[in-house]
Amino acid sequence: MSVIRGTSLRGYPEVVTELGGDPNALLTSAGIRPDDVGDFDAFFTYLSLIHAVESAARTTRTPDFGRRLAQRQGIEMFGPVGVAARTAESVAGAIDIFESYLGAYSPSNSVTVDPGDETSFLEFKILIPYPPACPQTIELALGVMLRVLRFLLGSDYAPTAVHIPHTPLAPQEEYRRYFACAPTLSSARVGITVLAEDLRRPLVHDEMAHGVVLDYLDTVVDRHRPTMSSSIRPLIRQLLPTGSAAVPLVAEQFRLHPKTLRRRLVAEGTTFNAVVDDVRREMAEHYLRDPDITLSHLARELGYAEQSVLSRSCQRWFGSSPGTLREEWGGGRRSRPGRKLSRDADYQP
Repeated sequence: MSVIRGTSLRGYPEVVTELGGDPNALLTSAGIRPDDVGDFDAFFTYLSLIHAVESAARTTRTPDFGRRLAQRQGIEMFGPVGVAARTAESVAGAIDIFESYLGAYSPSNSVTVDPGDETSFLEFKILIPYPPACPQTIELALGVMLRVLRFLLGSDYAPTAVHIPHTPLAPQEEYRRYFACAPTLSSARVGITVLAEDLRRPLVHDEMAHGVVLDYLDTVVDRHRPTMSSSIRPLIRQLLPTGSAAVPLVAEQFRLHPKTLRRRLVAEGTTFNAVVDDVRREMAEHYLRDPDITLSHLARELGYAEQSVLSRSCQRWFGSSPGTLREEWGGGRRSRPGRKLSRDADYQP
């Protein structure tokens, strides 16, 4: 599932603007809606993130763009994963949360711990197949890792070393100042080396909050390899209102030929149209419980040209009309016309 939350680009418009660039033009070129930036409930593909970050660095001629953007981000961008991490018993427990549940933020990345007697290596990986060259995106990730460590260990925390897979984008001394440690450039692995004793440091543990968030994360994180059908669902959810939830565009975002996408879905016992229909059904069931959302707007959100199509679909899915379902599920409260369906709602496919 090569998608990532909208918070992954938090601070992007401000940094690009400060550097004299046009953030909306860069985002649109990358296939990202500007309104989705900073929105935890929005998704875009990881390839779009790479495009936005790398093109911003080129356009603004800023060799440290990724590291600059990381300074605008922090543990809060990870939503419930960040909450679970900061309420853990120790720094090691917090890192374990990221290792186990980062998929709730983006299944396209992983953070793993390679423990040692004196030092441990926190490794970052991009999980999408054959990613393009993305040095700025990697430095963004390393910068965010440093920000999280400093949140947990103190604002002046200095790791032992930072491991960067590419040649330097700026003088090495700038890396030393930024990370407060020696950079290992052209490294075979990406990550940060820390003292093992630092991982043992205790945190202010909130057992109740920690348990509640873990219970939630266990319901939304699939510990197994994601299927193709589950991978495309968040993107379909984003594309439906635009009327562009079609095989060619979705396949392009996953760097697949349309026939390959169809073939993989068939191998899983489904089809693209069936996945789209199921996403629409889940959205309808969720939003029909909110009487403040007009049926005409809901129809448009599902990508239907006419409200009558929504009515026929509800009959097929639930055996009843949208109005009757709203009465049953919403307690019969009357709708206030004209309310816009918000992407900040708590629905996630």
